[in-house]
Amino acid sequence: MPNLKDLKTRIDSVKSTRKITQAMQMVAAAKLRRAEEAAGAARPYAEQFHAVMAGLAGSVGEGGPKLLAGTGSDQTHLLVVMTSERGLCGGFNTNIVKLAKAKAEELKAAGKTVKFLTVGKKGREQLRREYADDLLGHVDLSEVKNIGYTNAQDVASDVLARFDGGEFDVATIFYSKFESVISQVPTATQIIPASFEEAEGDAASTVFDYEPGEEEILRELLPRGVATQIFSALLENGASEQGARMSAMDNATRNAGDMIEKLTIQFNRTRQAVITNELIEIISGAEAL
Repeated sequence: MPNLKDLKTRIDSVKSTRKITQAMQMVAAAKLRRAEEAAGAARPYAEQFHAVMAGLAGSVGEGGPKLLAGTGSDQTHLLVVMTSERGLCGGFNTNIVKLAKAKAEELKAAGKTVKFLTVGKKGREQLRREYADDLLGHVDLSEVKNIGYTNAQDVASDVLARFDGGEFDVATIFYSKFESVISQVPTATQIIPASFEEAEGDAASTVFDYEPGEEEILRELLPRGVATQIFSALLENGASEQGARMSAMDNATRNAGDMIEKLTIQFNRTRQAVITNELIEIISGAEAL
């Protein structure tokens, strides 16, 4: 049985931990509000941009720019795994990496070549254990306080340069789509070659006449489309990270409270046992006299 001093020290330690988790929960809640607003504001632009690009791609038909038509092969796949730079956010990073690993194993089983580009330190740390030879590069955002479109352009420029250099045929980004504080959905989206789903009632190609032609406009917009998708994914990831951290710190605070309650009960019982033993010794000594 631990002595009173050990129990008191442990109780104080858990109380200090609870203060830290409470503070981290409050910070995550404040950051979540801004991150959620940023992700929500970007969604209408990304959706409309996607709709316009889908109309243009439908007008061009088969062929078109390389970013739309692809290289004619799907042998080499680049998996862009986006995670956070810090931990203490529950299963947020692990779920994204797990989805990327499942995709990698599926492609390898089909005889494809897989390469990884990591955005965020935590994803790189997990993938390095099993896929060290497949890691193609890493984008460090640890010094970035607020994710901006410039950061997405940097990632997109890296990916596009590798595509132009013939390092891969297909690129897919992995991130977590924010739904709520307790729900973040790991998502995979192919960005190269560009893939568009036709929206119902989309008549962009019949309503508008484009000048210059659709193919030339696509050639200019497709690189921007890659950056837009990456930017949207980074914003979704930012909101998901803060939501996951807020939920994780809330659970940690609750667990710390439960542990303090149990340790306090054990402390009181131990103290009562010590007092009882001392009384017995006093009484026994008095009777012996």
